[in-house]
Amino acid sequence: MIRTVTGMLKFLVIVFFVSCQNQNKDHTDKTPEKKDSSAVNNQAVNPYAPTDVSPMDMSYYPVDYPKLKMSNSISEPPVARLIYSRPHLQGRKMFGQIIKYGDPWRLGANEASEIQFYRDVTIQGKKIPAGRYVLYCIPYEDKWTIILNSGIDTWGLKIDASKDLYRFDVPVISKKPQVEYFTMVFEKTDQGADLIMAWDTYVARLPIQFPS
Repeated sequence: MIRTVTGMLKFLVIVFFVSCQNQNKDHTDKTPEKKDSSAVNNQAVNPYAPTDVSPMDMSYYPVDYPKLKMSNSISEPPVARLIYSRPHLQGRKMFGQIIKYGDPWRLGANEASEIQFYRDVTIQGKKIPAGRYVLYCIPYEDKWTIILNSGIDTWGLKIDASKDLYRFDVPVISKKPQVEYFTMVFEKTDQGADLIMAWDTYVARLPIQFPS
């Protein structure tokens, strides 16, 4: 009888010990791992250059010209290249508020937007010689005045209006869907290409002809 009681006591002690170990293990597994906050912060910081919320972009005509060139599938030389930065709405009302009607707008963010023509083109009957130009805009409710300026390599709207070379009025329309990031791209037409400028629900087109 004594041996039986002693054996049962030993068994209960072993069960209790194992149970306590499992409870400790469960508690350890469910405890969130502490992270080194300094390591996380270091990963989020770029020590060489700050991250720009308005990334720079580039549009070509023919569309995707560099990719076509690398794949040896290009059938025509480049005509135009556009370099600009792409601000986004972030819930803001742009036209008529932040971008005032009748005031110059850089058609983007950061550096002045620039367009390069690799050959002579024609816009609204005006011959535009090959070269690089600052591209900016004066927006109105029913039209945008698109301006080519010779003062390249400038920042923002620090533009010398005395260097304006050409002005073109194009209609602006409001249509869906809403465009979050300001976008400029070329679209092929029968006589050349349209430069499409779109942001929010507003779209303007500048027709460009490539004379043969």
